[in-house]
Amino acid sequence: MHVHFAAVAAWITAFALPLAAAAVEPVDAVQPLTLDDAIARVVEKHPDLRLIDSRAESLAAERDRVSLRPPLVAGAQVENTPGTGEYAGVGGAEVTLTLASVLERGGKRDARHALAQRRIDALILEREARRLDLLAEVARRFLAVNAARHQRDIAAFDIDQRQRAVAGARRRLAAGASPESVVLTAEAALARAELARDRAGEQERAARQHLAALWGEKAPAFDVAAVDPLRLPELDDAATLAALLENTPELAQFADERRIREARLHLARTAGTADLEWQVGARRLQASRDTALVASLSLPLGARPRATAEIRAAESELAALEIEREAKDLSLYSTLTEAHGRYRVAQQEVRRLREEVLPRLARAETAAGRAYAAGAISYMEWAQLQSEHTAMRQQQLDTAFDALRALIEIQRLTGQAFVAGPATTHGESP
Repeated sequence: MHVHFAAVAAWITAFALPLAAAAVEPVDAVQPLTLDDAIARVVEKHPDLRLIDSRAESLAAERDRVSLRPPLVAGAQVENTPGTGEYAGVGGAEVTLTLASVLERGGKRDARHALAQRRIDALILEREARRLDLLAEVARRFLAVNAARHQRDIAAFDIDQRQRAVAGARRRLAAGASPESVVLTAEAALARAELARDRAGEQERAARQHLAALWGEKAPAFDVAAVDPLRLPELDDAATLAALLENTPELAQFADERRIREARLHLARTAGTADLEWQVGARRLQASRDTALVASLSLPLGARPRATAEIRAAESELAALEIEREAKDLSLYSTLTEAHGRYRVAQQEVRRLREEVLPRLARAETAAGRAYAAGAISYMEWAQLQSEHTAMRQQQLDTAFDALRALIEIQRLTGQAFVAGPATTHGESP
C-alpha cells in the first residue's frame, strides 16, 4: 500500500512536467516559485497534516490503554464490629484482606487491541489521502496564478491593438476623413483594455496570496514560474482510466474501514463470553485468633443474549459497507468520465482555435487595419475584428485552463503518475 501511495504522490510532479516545459528564466537572481517548491512548503507546514499526526499519537495512546489487563483490586473487609454484648467495641472484629480481578475470556483484550490498531492503520491512509487532496489544491491555485498572468498578457495584446486603432483614427481625423467621435470611441476601447490589464494584475496578486495561504505565508514576495497552458497531453480513453479507480485512495480507504468494522464485530462477539471474576484473601478469625484463606469465583449469567444486539448492529454496519463502497465507486466513475469528457472537448477546442481560428483572425485584423487606413472600411468594422480576435484568445485561454483543471482531477482520481502521453506542442496536433 505504501508503494502505491508513493506512486500516487508522484503524479503531482508528473503534472508539473507539461507546465514546467515552458518555464522562463528569471531576469534577476531570484528564482521563481515552482510547483514542486509550493508542494514542499505545503507538506511541511499545512496544519491539517500536523493535526492528523497528533491524532495518531492519541490513538496510539488509546491502543496502549485498551491493551492493558484488568487491574488488580486490593481490599479490606471488617466484620463483627461495632456491635453489642460481646461484640461491643472492636475486640470481636474480624478483618479480611483480599486481592481481586477479572479474568477476561473470549479474547476481549486482543480484540480491543486489534480494533485500536485498525484505527491507527486507517489514519495513516487518511493522512495520505488528505495529503494528495492538498497537493491537488496546490496545483489548482498554482494554475490560478498563471491564469491571471496570461489574462494580463491578453489584455496587453488587446492594448496593442487598440493603440494602433487610436493612432489610425487620429491620422484620419487630422486628414479630415473621420470625425472626432471615432477617436474618442477608440480611446474608450483602449481605456477598457488598460482596465482589463490592471484587473488581471490585481487578480494575479490575489491568486498568489491565495496560494501562499496554504503554507501560512501572509506577505508573499515570490514570483511564480511561468507555464504554457496550451501544452495539453494526450490521455487514454475513459474505460482505460476507469480501470485505475480500483486503487484510488478514496476506494482504498474502504478496505481499512472494512478491517475496522470486522474488528468491531469481533469485539462485539467476545462480549458474549462472560468474564470470570475472582477474589482471594486472608481472614483473621478473632475468636480463635487463627487465620484462614478465603476465595471466591463469580460468573455473570446471560452474557450472550445481552451481546446479541451489539453483534447485530456490528454485522449490519459491516454489510452496509459494501453498499457504501459501490455508491462511492459509481460517484468516482461519474466524476472521472465527466472530467475526461471535459478534457477531451477542451483539448480539441484549443487545437482548433490555435490552428484554424486565431491565424485567420490575426490576418483579418491586420488587413482591416490597412483597409481602414485606406478608407475602405469603417472604424467599427476594424474594432469589431479586434474585439473578436481578443475574445477568441480569451476563449482559448479559458478552455486550456479548464482542461488543465480537469487533468488535475483525473490524476487525483486515478492516483497515477503518468496517465498522459507526450505533451502536445504548439505545432503538433493532439
